[in-house]
Amino acid sequence: MRAVVFPGQGSQYSGMASEFSNYASWEHYAKLANETLGFDIVEIMDGNEEILTLTENAQPAIYLASYVAFAELLANGIKPDYVAGHSLGEYVALAAAEVYDFETGVYLVRKRGEYISQAIEPGMGSMAAVIGVPAEVVEELVKNYKDLYVANYNSAEQLVVSGRTESIKAFIADGKEKGYRILELKVSGPFHTPLLDSAREKMANELEHIKFRSPKMPIVMNSIGREITDPEQIKHYLLEQTSGPVYWKQSIERMILLGVTEFIEAGPKNVQTSLLKKAKLDAKHFSTVVAKGVLNERT
Repeated sequence: MRAVVFPGQGSQYSGMASEFSNYASWEHYAKLANETLGFDIVEIMDGNEEILTLTENAQPAIYLASYVAFAELLANGIKPDYVAGHSLGEYVALAAAEVYDFETGVYLVRKRGEYISQAIEPGMGSMAAVIGVPAEVVEELVKNYKDLYVANYNSAEQLVVSGRTESIKAFIADGKEKGYRILELKVSGPFHTPLLDSAREKMANELEHIKFRSPKMPIVMNSIGREITDPEQIKHYLLEQTSGPVYWKQSIERMILLGVTEFIEAGPKNVQTSLLKKAKLDAKHFSTVVAKGVLNERT
């Protein structure tokens, strides 16, 4: 069985629009995104890196690119048995499973980004990847810093801590003294921590007025690490991950238990592909299995 997985924030880069414009479905979805958002997200995707990295811009940019990647997979006859998305990517997974339409998803991730920025001033929060340190050790270490949490359980080899910038900086400095490998991430907020509780509440108000449909394929969700098909439960667990941890390692393990043997990452960069390959899993990036610009020739 096959799973398509979608990346989270941090996979954005200036020049995304130019690269993804090579795909046949790009023009259609880029136009829809611009119309829904009321501004030119395409221009931002090819513009200043610092502006693109702002949460309210990075999230719709990655959503658009990831959805185009998924559309190209479908156009090439590649369909998933399961879908899952890392953090922000979960919103793309829901659109891919037709829980809501493309426009609803791009609207929601823009709002999510805005509410995260409102919860804490951009630059006041950050995240860092910890590589090769056991989870139980990291869980104990973060207790020594104010407003610092384990946010992402990405793999057996990688966890991400999140919190106030001063705590992140101190954590990195102290960790390097101990010989730990720690890398600060290109994000503008302390994602998946209680510091974003106000963003969660605002997103709850947004989702209250949106009807979720039953998914076309099961979604393995971040907050619980297992598949969910009930629309109201999907909505609940989608909200949970706003200010709670992402159990990505557990989600991957669940899909393997369900019989998934092949993973395809749909989105910019290849962060998830690399993580999965390091775990010795069959993983590929969508760009290696689809042909650029061939859809129009076939139709």
